Amino acid sequence: MTTSSTRSPARRRKGARQFIPPQHGAWAMLVVPWLAGVLAAGFHWAHLPLFGAWLAGYLFSYYALQAVKTRRVARFRPQLLLYGPVTAGLGLLVVLVRPQVLAYAPAYALLLGVNIGYARRRRERALLNDAASVAQSCLMVLVAATVAGVGVGAVVPAFVTVLLYFTGTVLYVKTMIRERENPAYYRASVLFHAVATGVAAYLGPVVAVVFALLLARAAVLPRHGLAPKQVGLIEIAASALVLATAVTL
Repeated sequence: MTTSSTRSPARRRKGARQFIPPQHGAWAMLVVPWLAGVLAAGFHWAHLPLFGAWLAGYLFSYYALQAVKTRRVARFRPQLLLYGPVTAGLGLLVVLVRPQVLAYAPAYALLLGVNIGYARRRRERALLNDAASVAQSCLMVLVAATVAGVGVGAVVPAFVTVLLYFTGTVLYVKTMIRERENPAYYRASVLFHAVATGVAAYLGPVVAVVFALLLARAAVLPRHGLAPKQVGLIEIAASALVLATAVTL
């Protein structure tokens, strides 16, 4: 007979999962640009509330977009009521320290508008929607520089590096999972990575080598039918390599 004490841990885990999106790849897109900006520009204490607002803002936006998609706001009210105030409070602290960050608000509003439009049409997997999400993520490199009181020119190489990486990853991951039988996506992924490698050559020889490796993985691995978990582990390593490279520029 199952007692309430043996059921409670499972119930708690289930309850916690209701507040954590099942989007494992999103965490790299949150952490890597923030770290790239912080390490390239230099740490400022306001980077900590910025990171908190960044994470809470993602969680809030995820459930807000789910509410838009399903037209069932009440279903996601607990998550919105949790993450909304956290995002607003920490975001306000960052604005008070560095009001210049408000200059990024129009760009984020425009990109979020793209996400909302695709959510309303239930087409979140569309390539343009993914590109809008990548742009939001990579802008954090510039935001982190502004919070540090550093001109964005100092972090442009890091910004370009992570932007090229995550844009290419969108195409590559599609060729590994959802579009693995689509030759057009494969060609687009390989072509983009080839162009990205050429751009990386202007940033430095180490970056060029890293992107040459990314090009090789985009060209070779889709032919081997890897499991999603294997794809994810490879991308964790790739993200770490790109981050280590970006902050040296």
